This record gives sequence, structure tokens and C-alpha cells, in this order.
Amino acid sequence: MAFISLPVLWVASILVLQHASTARSQPSGSQQVGVCRASTFTATLPQGASVELAYPVPGGGSFGEGPSNLGYPLNATNLPELCAVIIRVTSGTSSYRFGLYLPTTSNWNSRFLATGNGGFLGGIDWVDMAPGPHYGFATLSTDTGHNSASDQSWAYKDAEAQKDWGYRAMHGSVDLGKRLTAAYYGRDIAYSYYSGCSTGGRQGLKEIQISPDSFNGVLVGAPAWPTTGLMSWLTALGTWNLPASDPKAFTTTSQYGLLASTVLSQCDKVDGLADNIVSTPEACKPDLSVIQCGKRGVDAQNCLTQQQIQTAQKVWNDYYTSKGDLVYNGLELSGESQWDVYTLYGNTENFDTQWEKYWVYSDKSWGWRQYSDNVFYDSVKANPGNATADHFDISAFRRAGGKLILYQGLADGLISARSSLHYYNETAKAVGGGSVDDFFRFFQIPGMQHCLGTPAGVKAPWYIASWSQQAKLPSTAPGYSVPGFQDPEHDALLALMRWTENGTAVDSIIATAWNDVSGGNQDLTVYRQRPICPYPKKATYDGEGDPDSASSWACA
Repeated sequence: MAFISLPVLWVASILVLQHASTARSQPSGSQQVGVCRASTFTATLPQGASVELAYPVPGGGSFGEGPSNLGYPLNATNLPELCAVIIRVTSGTSSYRFGLYLPTTSNWNSRFLATGNGGFLGGIDWVDMAPGPHYGFATLSTDTGHNSASDQSWAYKDAEAQKDWGYRAMHGSVDLGKRLTAAYYGRDIAYSYYSGCSTGGRQGLKEIQISPDSFNGVLVGAPAWPTTGLMSWLTALGTWNLPASDPKAFTTTSQYGLLASTVLSQCDKVDGLADNIVSTPEACKPDLSVIQCGKRGVDAQNCLTQQQIQTAQKVWNDYYTSKGDLVYNGLELSGESQWDVYTLYGNTENFDTQWEKYWVYSDKSWGWRQYSDNVFYDSVKANPGNATADHFDISAFRRAGGKLILYQGLADGLISARSSLHYYNETAKAVGGGSVDDFFRFFQIPGMQHCLGTPAGVKAPWYIASWSQQAKLPSTAPGYSVPGFQDPEHDALLALMRWTENGTAVDSIIATAWNDVSGGNQDLTVYRQRPICPYPKKATYDGEGDPDSASSWACA
């Protein structure tokens, strides 16, 4: 179909994709097209699968499982009229669940969207599914095979549950979810998409590696793709900061704030423009002696010890074993304000050892003092859950016509921006044939933190309507896309759709920052916008226009 360039008409066009031309005859028996009840789905279910719930949600209604859904206890609100479905699939000792939002037959755009999960959380993510039906998508989320918050004890001596989290729950949910969607509407799905970040990014990459035809278009952010290396690095990072009584340990959030402000003050102007954003962290080498305790003129109450500075350097540097093998890439400059997520939350003396306790060694007594480079090698050998998404040759996805957008915040303090660059480079080498721009583009977003947001006071443009971002906007927002800019130039999902379905390559996406969308404030007035560019291009200021206007920038 032809895509109309006007924003409102473009979005409207995706809601009416020639329903009549793809219509099938109504299935026989108890199954009825578009009827939201359990019997509609049962005829399509394989052995071991069952309908837990089929519930009609009115326009403006809400849906979710509340606090019993431990990983995602909040309910989605202000939904369009739809059918909410929960399916359970059991095989041997393992089981997983997934949820579907199915818009009314008149509002379905003939497309399917699967969404990812966060961390090791277990549960169906109803909130981050919510934007999908606003676009017109039939939308899916899996619980990854368990129900839990941050605790990982569910993985203890349970290889089947580990596989569900690693790949199997997503793959099985997508496969069955697509069949149920087609049966519900009585016609084929025209295009299938995926959107996820962090663990959700890993899930998307893993799925196209094991099943190249699952999706036509994939939107992946800050992927935690090298699971074995990432989790080993997290434990190593903990050892660098423990015990808490050690003077090299960071013990207060103010110390991270001091580190972040120092990096910003020294690295902001490296790209030639003082805009409160570190846009070229790879070109900056900050001098931390200006905040080193004991140095002349340094505030003794607001400083870092020499050992703490050395620890910071280790966090920024790539981590290699003594044998020279890369474990994980270091965090990029400007992400320091998020470091406390890994080093201050919970019991620091038991920092992130669950990976070793429950996944690698199945030994609940394992402690951080036992860490060595061998943990990395043991993790790689065990590869729990077959979760690591390191099959870089995705030529089959390319041949099938698939399109992949990878995005990464450069101020991400949880997932290394260089790890995403590493994935891009390794994939480019693996598929061969020179440029991968025909199907794979990588976008770095200066100033964006992990998946969304920007450090306090920075206000870097970060919003591109990707996974979980839309849930962070106030209730006054429309619930999907980019408020005031519902078009492929600003919305990464719409840009991916236009590339996938119409062949219009994504040469830039305009990211947005608002005056304030935090706390009780709901000011959706645009603060500034800026294009983000496919690597290796960067947004370049023209030197004359308003630096807060996207029109003053170009990819070069």
C-alpha cells in the first residue's frame, strides 16, 4: 500500500489495511470471528494449551492482573475497546503464559506486535502492551515462564524454567499468538513486528536468530544480548565496590552525582556545542583529579578517593579476563547517574550473585568473594537457558526481507552502549557483503539513559515512542506514538513500518524532550528536538539555527 506523508493520514492508513481483500470465511464449529470468549480460541489451541481468560474491555477501560502479577503489578488504563486474552502453555515440568490485546475487528490494522520484558521479571507486561492496540495492532506479551519480581530463585536447579526465560516462552508465545490472532479475525496477519528494550532487546535479537520469519520488522533498544558476559561483569562490578567498608567502595548517590556532573562539565563541549549533552563520549578523557580527595582546592566533603577514581575507570573500561577474552564492554561516559542501580540497591554485600547461585552453579551458598575470571568461562560453558543472543549471522532474516532498528542511549548506566556497537559490528562482519544498511540500522541517542529518560537537568531529546517510553508520559498524552508528532519522522515504530512495508529507509528519527513529564507535572510542551542518526553518522549542528530545533541539525 502507498503511505501518505501527512502525519494524521499516515497513522489513519495503518488502521484500514484492505480488510475485505484478506478476509477468510468464518471458521466452523464453536469458534466465531471477533467474539471475545474462551470458546473462540479453543479450536486453535494445541495440546497442553488452555484459555485462562477472554475478557472484553470497553473503550477507556483498564486491564491487568494487579499485585498478583509480581513482575508487572500495574494495570493498563485508558485502553481502546478490545478483547484481553490469557493463554497458558504447559509442556512437561515447564509452563508459560502470554497475554493478547485484540482490538475490535473494525479497528485491527491487520498487524501483529510482540513486546519484550525487563530484566528477570516474570509476568505479563500489560502496561507496555497498551500502546499497541491504540495503533491498531494485535499485541502480545509473555510472562517468560515465571511470576516474580527481582528475585531469581525460581531458576534454581530448573533448566526448563531457564530455557523459558532464555528464549522458549517468547518463541512459543509468538508462534501461537499469531495463530490465535489470525483465527480471531478470520484473516491472515499482513505484517508482524517486535518492540523491546534491555532484556526485551535481547529477546528480539534471539528470536530472529532462531526463527528468522517470526517478524517482518524488529525495534530493539539497549539489548542485554551477551547474557553470560553481562551477568559475570555485574558480579565483578560488585566485587570492585565491596565490602562496603572498603574506601574504594561508592557508598552514596551524591558520589555518583559528583562523578556525573564532572564528566558533563568536561565532555559536553567536545562535540563543539555546549548544550548540556555528552554527544561524543568516545572522544573525551575526563580529568578526575579535580574531584580527588586531598588535592588542592578540592572540597573534602564532596570528593572521591583515589581508589574510587580507579574503580570508576574500571567501570568505564572494557573488562577482559587475564587470558585476554572480552567479558563485557565498559559503560560509556555520561551514564554515571544510573550507577547506583547496580551498586546501592538491596544488600550490597550480596550484590548480584543470584546469577551464580541459581543459574551457573546451583549453589545457594555461593558468595561474591568466590568471584574470579573462571565465573565467566563457567557461564559461557553452561550458557543457562541458552539466553545469549550471539548468533550474529542473521542472513536468513535479511533474505526474508526483515528490517532491524537497534537504538541505544549513550547515557545508559545499565547496559553498555559499546556492547550494542559491538553487536552491530559483529553482525555486519557475520552477514558479509559490505554494508548492512539495507536491513539493519543502529541509532545512538546522546543523553538518553537506559531505554528512556535523561539525567536530571540534562533534558536531552530521548523520546522516539519505543518500548516502555509511552508508559512514562502523563495521562494527558494520547497513549501511543509521539504527542503532536504522530508520524514516521518522530515515531520509531512507524518509521520501521514504513521501511518494512514501503521500502523507505530510516535515515533519521527526530527525538523529543518535553519541558517536564515527571512526577505530578504534565507539561508536554516540547523543550527541544534533534535527529538521531544511523551509525556511523552523527547529528551535526549547522551553527546558525536554534540548537533546540531539529531543523538546525543534519546527519553527517
